[in-house]
Amino acid sequence: MATGFGGNGSSSCKYKCDTAANTLQWIKAIADFIRPYSFLINAPVVNFFKDRLWEAVDEEWMECLRKEHVKNLLLIPSGAVQEYWPDSLKKFIRTSRSLAFGREQADLQMVLPGWCIASLNTVLSQGMNQKKKHEVEVLSAIISLIASDLKSHAIVDVGAGQVTLTFITFCKMAQVLSFHYKHSVLAIDACSHHGNVTSARSERIKKYYSAQIRKSGLETNNLRLPKAMAFRVLSVDALKSLANISLQDDHADKTSVTGDDLEKTNRQESKGLCSSGKEPSMVLAGLHACGDLSVIMLRTFVECKEVKAVINIGCCYNLLSEYESDNEGVQNGFPMSFGVKSSGLFLGKSGRDLACQSAERWRNLENEGGVHNFELHAFRAAFQMVLYKYCPEVVATCPSVGRQGKALRRRKKREAALSSQCHEDKLEASQSDLIGGLPDNSNAFSHTISDYGRYGLLWNLDGQ
Repeated sequence: MATGFGGNGSSSCKYKCDTAANTLQWIKAIADFIRPYSFLINAPVVNFFKDRLWEAVDEEWMECLRKEHVKNLLLIPSGAVQEYWPDSLKKFIRTSRSLAFGREQADLQMVLPGWCIASLNTVLSQGMNQKKKHEVEVLSAIISLIASDLKSHAIVDVGAGQVTLTFITFCKMAQVLSFHYKHSVLAIDACSHHGNVTSARSERIKKYYSAQIRKSGLETNNLRLPKAMAFRVLSVDALKSLANISLQDDHADKTSVTGDDLEKTNRQESKGLCSSGKEPSMVLAGLHACGDLSVIMLRTFVECKEVKAVINIGCCYNLLSEYESDNEGVQNGFPMSFGVKSSGLFLGKSGRDLACQSAERWRNLENEGGVHNFELHAFRAAFQMVLYKYCPEVVATCPSVGRQGKALRRRKKREAALSSQCHEDKLEASQSDLIGGLPDNSNAFSHTISDYGRYGLLWNLDGQ
């Protein structure tokens, strides 16, 4: 009989993060718990076979688990234990589950009173599958409600330059917020090609809306288009200037912004704000914000008072840059605070990959799928051992074996997109005075993000 497992994935966590002291206590408990198992965390999965790492695991655990049914093994990440298992193994699993952050789904109607989803028309939803359409409908409604509640002048939609889900969401979200919800939207992406595609699609959508407005006998002057800009690194100063662009040119037909526009706006910043009597305020949104992009957004929220809310859905946590003693002074994605850094917690690449594993995905695997997954790791390990024995010169080159094909395809797509934009270097050069890293604010960990009427709304996606 399995115990210690809730159907909704909840855990009986005894820790809280309501204060800085309690948060630090939780951090320390996690670091102390995983430190003895660092030899497993830091090793690639195939090394468990190749280096015989099972010999370092408790013999009683191994004797029990090697005979266990696959279905029960797949439930371990969710905290399920069997009563006949060794007490030490049950304690380990339950302790790890108690240290996990709760993942109970919130009732959005309770959290955001007045929130409702508006169905997108066929023009705005063109090119979206049902899953993507649902995601964009829900998230755009949330962003619009928060922006309206805060009376923000602009929504800054931040993309990561990935030729994947990030770009699809980035492009469609900006257009829904602009055309459907009538917000001033500035779409920023690391790849200028993505901004150009967003602008071109916006022009096509504008023609449709303009025709509909003309048929009704109304003026089309108030039709807003999302602006687009290519940025490699988001900085506080650049964000302030971008807010002024949105304030001064809310109804412009121009959908792309150049470095000259940004420089001109930056020079006129003080004059423009004084004459208009407006204090720039914006909502920073990052949907599928990859790796360090989520960290940059949070640092920007802390450092830039003009950002009244941050709405973030992070992904690809394994791509976070990590602090190491030999790169002192370099700003990294993990850890963000003195609290985590002082604990001595270091994950490494393998640890970050493991952190992306989803307990729900393992739990939902059927017996056949679980066996197939385990076999893939075993065959991959066997291949690695063959390489070590018969082709040591190949192993010395550290080849990437496994999903190299997919990685190469992604890289070629990015290179093709970048090579088609010959003006990108000039754009980056003109913006260089506005591009830079954010000041290291390690104490940001203990700040309450709801202070001074500012909000932070964060999701994380398992298994990305």
